[in-house]
Amino acid sequence: MAIAYIFTDASSVMTVVSLATFVGILWWTFGLKRSADFDTAANLPFADDGDGDDDRIAVPNSEKKHG
Repeated sequence: MAIAYIFTDASSVMTVVSLATFVGILWWTFGLKRSADFDTAANLPFADDGDGDDDRIAVPNSEKKHG
C-alpha cells in the first residue's frame, strides 16, 4: 500500500533530521571553542551581587523590622 511507504519514508527522514540536529548540537557545544562562555555561565551562581550586605539569610522587605 502507498500509505505504508509514506510512513516508512517519513520515519527515515525524521531519523536523519534528528541525527543532524544532534550532531549540530555537539558541534555547537564542543566545536566552537565555547569553553570561556560555559566557564562564565558555570560561575554565575557564585558571583557577588555587590549590594554590600553580609547577611547569610536573605529576609524579604516585608519581614524586616523597622525601628
